[in-house]
Amino acid sequence: MHITDLLKKESILLDAHPVDKKDAINMLVDLMDNAGVLTDKEMYKKAVFLREESGTTGLGDGIATPHAKSPAVKKAALAAMVVKDGVDFASMDNRPARLFFLIAAPDSANDEHLQMLSALATMLMDSDFKESLIAAKSVEQFLELINKKEATRSAATAEEQDVPQKKADQYEILAVTACPTGIAHTYMAAESLEQHAKKRNISIKVETEGSGGTKNELTSKEIADAKCIIVAADKNVPMARFNGRPVLITKVANGINKADELLDKALGGEVPIYKHDATNDEGSVEDEPETFGRQVYKHLMNGVSHMLPFVVGGGILIAIAFLVDPFDPANPANFGSNTPLAAFFKNVGGVSFGFMLPVLAGFIAMSIADRPGLVAGFVGGAMANSGGSGFLGALLAGFVAGYVIIGLRKVCSVLPHSLEGIKTILIYPLFGVLLMGLIITFIINPPVSGINTWLIETLKNMDTNSRVLIGAILGGMMSVDMGGPVNKAAYVIGTGMLASGEYGIMAAVMAGGMVPPLAIALCSTFFKNRFTDNERKSAVSNYVMGLSFITEGAIPFAASDPLRVIPSCIVGSAAAGALSMAFNCTLRAPHGGIFVVPTIGNPVMYLVAIIIGSLVSMAILAVLKKPLK
Repeated sequence: MHITDLLKKESILLDAHPVDKKDAINMLVDLMDNAGVLTDKEMYKKAVFLREESGTTGLGDGIATPHAKSPAVKKAALAAMVVKDGVDFASMDNRPARLFFLIAAPDSANDEHLQMLSALATMLMDSDFKESLIAAKSVEQFLELINKKEATRSAATAEEQDVPQKKADQYEILAVTACPTGIAHTYMAAESLEQHAKKRNISIKVETEGSGGTKNELTSKEIADAKCIIVAADKNVPMARFNGRPVLITKVANGINKADELLDKALGGEVPIYKHDATNDEGSVEDEPETFGRQVYKHLMNGVSHMLPFVVGGGILIAIAFLVDPFDPANPANFGSNTPLAAFFKNVGGVSFGFMLPVLAGFIAMSIADRPGLVAGFVGGAMANSGGSGFLGALLAGFVAGYVIIGLRKVCSVLPHSLEGIKTILIYPLFGVLLMGLIITFIINPPVSGINTWLIETLKNMDTNSRVLIGAILGGMMSVDMGGPVNKAAYVIGTGMLASGEYGIMAAVMAGGMVPPLAIALCSTFFKNRFTDNERKSAVSNYVMGLSFITEGAIPFAASDPLRVIPSCIVGSAAAGALSMAFNCTLRAPHGGIFVVPTIGNPVMYLVAIIIGSLVSMAILAVLKKPLK
């Protein structure tokens, strides 16, 4: 198979004029759709935009390689576009992008496809080749240039294979490259490091952690003999094997654009020694010190991301129990368990929901102290749940458990090496659980349970105006970054209140989160002249995402026009949250959108709150966005 087998004539545009990054991606996806490899263009486009959120694919030097793996892709394919004047693509070097290759890969992409895609990525590192593609006069010439380059590269590879290989102990530097999708950046970073090392006569071996698995894997002897190991990765890679060796940890982008600088550092003799027992098993991927706030946020999000599936699954099952159970006014406390079917849903949902706090605390602790922190965190979260300190107590327990294990590691560092094996199996679990039990029982639970009780009672006894203000704040927070830290903070508060028996907060949070995509969809329907054809087509899916409580559906529109879209959505979300509180709406499920409306307290007025909030955002957005020329 050759690269041109993945790139069809109808998927190449040599004189494009996109106005911005979003428009460029829309045009590329349309070209990809021309090849007939997409089953759902909008699903694939969403995957491409989501990939861009994790980090720009504008590599610098005029090249951009947007890409995504998606179930909407039938088989691997490429689309190409040349923008001779360049367009701002938020590239790593802040220069306009002129040559684009969009990569589509199915979830089941095989090794052969991935090898072709990685070959293209490495070929683009040749500046002369890149410029020849940009200057191509016809699609046929464009394809012929790729064929010739691929043939030349294959011949060079064959020659290299005929040369006797270096012995393992001759590698001065080892490297590992990896990116989240493992398609383009992984191999471009590897190629860049290899080419710069070759020019400087430095022997190097690069392991790639791509979608097709690990290639060119480093051996234990190579690791032991190398002067330094460079880990250029934007995802976790196995790090335990590098314990006690000089390791330079950086981003995959630096492997592409700062290869010489990395090689200089690697050979400079000042690279720190990697100590595996001080970090998690997968290692960090940043070469710059993290701020304390960033560390706290990372640990918290690790706990929240593992907690949410338990909360969502259990919460919705409990909501179904209330939906199918007849209400008995004579026995209101038994609502949700009056029939065997309802009792089954409530029991299963309750078990899942019960894991919420132990999982939260356990995975916060694991993020801080690796696997030994997990058991102490789980125990702390469970004791916070049973001891009345609830969500706040579990939150504290997770951080305390993590740092307790870090402290135990330092204490145990003086033990003989012969006792190394019993640390993780005996010392850390035994003393970690014991210390956590003492701390949670005598230090965390007493004051936090009191604070928790006071908070819940205060919320329940607040007058309407105060509750409306809280609803407006939390509803508005859902639109500030639409899935980012502020959005997650509001959502975590809502789910935390659920565990404490306060259901109004969660209702306001979900109402606020449903507004942004609904407002975008409504505005594109009733004010069509504010949007391009492609925007109007993609906005239709926001009706479904908004009704399903998927706030992220509005992200592409917010990213392309943040100064108008985000303020409009914040105001509408705040209005929806405030009205939800004013109407005394309650929600027992932490997710589900309109699909759990029958379980909502005062459901009709809840829908009214969402509709009003969406219309408010739509109206503001229609005023702020001027008609397109």
